[in-house]
Amino acid sequence: MEKTVLRVVLISCIATLSLFNIVDIQNLRTLVVSDKKENIVKMKQHILCIMMAYPEYITDLKLSENGNIYLIMKSGRKILYDDGKSKSPEEKISDPDLEDMMEPIYPLGKIDKLMDSSFNPGRIRIYTLLKEVYGEGKKEVEKNLDNINTYYGHLQFNRNNNASLALKSVMDELIPLAQSRADIKACLAPYSGTFNYRNISGTDRLSPHAFGIAIDLAYNENDYWQWSSRKQGQERLKSYPKEIVEIFEKNNFIWGGKWGHFDILHFEYRPEIIMMSRFFGNKNNNPDFWYDGAPIENDQVKSYIKKIDEVFDFKIF
Repeated sequence: MEKTVLRVVLISCIATLSLFNIVDIQNLRTLVVSDKKENIVKMKQHILCIMMAYPEYITDLKLSENGNIYLIMKSGRKILYDDGKSKSPEEKISDPDLEDMMEPIYPLGKIDKLMDSSFNPGRIRIYTLLKEVYGEGKKEVEKNLDNINTYYGHLQFNRNNNASLALKSVMDELIPLAQSRADIKACLAPYSGTFNYRNISGTDRLSPHAFGIAIDLAYNENDYWQWSSRKQGQERLKSYPKEIVEIFEKNNFIWGGKWGHFDILHFEYRPEIIMMSRFFGNKNNNPDFWYDGAPIENDQVKSYIKKIDEVFDFKIF
């Protein structure tokens, strides 16, 4: 999605070219308006998915006087949707806004090859959001942990936002399969870890494991982009049982195997990313029915849609 500064440059260029009759200003204006409408549709869909993903923690949506959109959290914190900056892939990870987090569409279902190294849906995280939902620091996160007993051992996972219930649902379905499928068992257990209050290796950013919302399954030397070559990662990905991925995704987990910076043993509870893909992955750009695909029979979802439309009730030009 284009950032504000790029939109301003585009409009300025069109105006300049029109002075010299190089372009048809009316046709280009139509294209710009269409692009603007498409961007607003995508913004609405992003925000709806975040609100659906964290219903107990997001209480309101506000449009500031300068046109910025903010999610209002239960604590009163405000989280900015779009900071208007044009960023490199690395900057999006180190200094993201909500738009950066939601923009790459996570590819649900089976894949046969590694993603491009710059494509990492879900690897961008908003720490203000994670701290609000799962715990501000180590002690607070630890208070929120559930112990999940499984056939292959105990797992600690955050109970907030139904994360531990989601992992239990995964294991309830996956473990019986593992007991009859050697390939699934080999990839599932022994577990490599869940909660671990630490930074991501080589960075000052907290790992999702620090919030108790990620699980690393059985270790393989070719699972991680920093441990193995892309060729080795590709071979590992092709052999990985699709049933493991499908069961995790069904329960709102993303898979690190779908990152260009691949992390094949890693699954992370990210309902907003899965919902965006599940409900809007087929690209609905209709500004009047931008919510098509969402579960609109749900009264709470209806209230979110109404609120979003109220906040975005302004003219394109």
